[in-house]
Amino acid sequence: MASNEYDLAIIGAGPAGLSAAVYAARFRMKTIVIGELPGGTLVNTHLVENWPGVVSASGFGIMDSLQKHVEANNVPIIVERVVSVSKGKGDFDFSIKTNAGNYSARAVLFATGSSRRKLNVKGEKEFENKGVSYCAACDCALFRNKVVAVIGGSDSAAKEALLLAEYATKVYIIYRGAALRPEPINLERVNSNPKIEVLTKRNVKEIFGEKFVKGVRFAEGGEQSLDGVFIEVGADPNSGIAKGIGVELNEKGEIIAGEGNRTSVKGVYAAGDVVAGRVKQAITGAAQGVVAVFSAFEDLGAATTKKGK
Repeated sequence: MASNEYDLAIIGAGPAGLSAAVYAARFRMKTIVIGELPGGTLVNTHLVENWPGVVSASGFGIMDSLQKHVEANNVPIIVERVVSVSKGKGDFDFSIKTNAGNYSARAVLFATGSSRRKLNVKGEKEFENKGVSYCAACDCALFRNKVVAVIGGSDSAAKEALLLAEYATKVYIIYRGAALRPEPINLERVNSNPKIEVLTKRNVKEIFGEKFVKGVRFAEGGEQSLDGVFIEVGADPNSGIAKGIGVELNEKGEIIAGEGNRTSVKGVYAAGDVVAGRVKQAITGAAQGVVAVFSAFEDLGAATTKKGK
């Protein structure tokens, strides 16, 4: 097997991809991990309290440990952007093209995660990095003693607000629904924090300012003065490359993974936030990555036996 030929190519270096890499190494599969952001988006999470065995830690700390675990098993993590994946003439034959090189693999695991969704309102693009942010852990320190808002009503929105409250003098959570929907423990924390105020049934139609953000305007009328706006309105699955080789997706663009996290294309597997499912957590992504490797190991072994007959 040539240096750029692998049994398994894992696309994505977050919890799902790195957990899969550890198990692939234990199965003695020649494996490569390709991803633009080692550790995935979890590295930008301020506090993780639901990773079993770890009471509380930063997302960066957890993923740094997992990355070191992968490296200790001599699995290369290539920091490149995958441009395309193509199938060979037969099964278990794939070519992966990145912005910097080409690789081939007998099997592919998509652990590509998701990308933050835009609010798509007037002023959002204009004031990006000028008061508009999509990552509180990245930018919270810039808003010390400022007034900010988090737009969204999910658990992620609640956690962003709690982090920002450690720096800002006032944090608004602006949500279009009637009530926030975070985990109960985080709802309790939001409700008990004197710096946080929840504004429900409000739709932001514009982010306005001069050189920097000055506030938001609501579709229902009125406006709120602000120094910063943090957008947390969900995410879209990064499934475009998988779709390009015929992997079946659902109406949301998520990869449909069946038994053993196998997809509709033989030799292709999927794990993590890119997969259709109700629960999207680091721990569930990690588990799916491990299950996918078990399947790949089984399928590749069966294919090799069949070929040898």
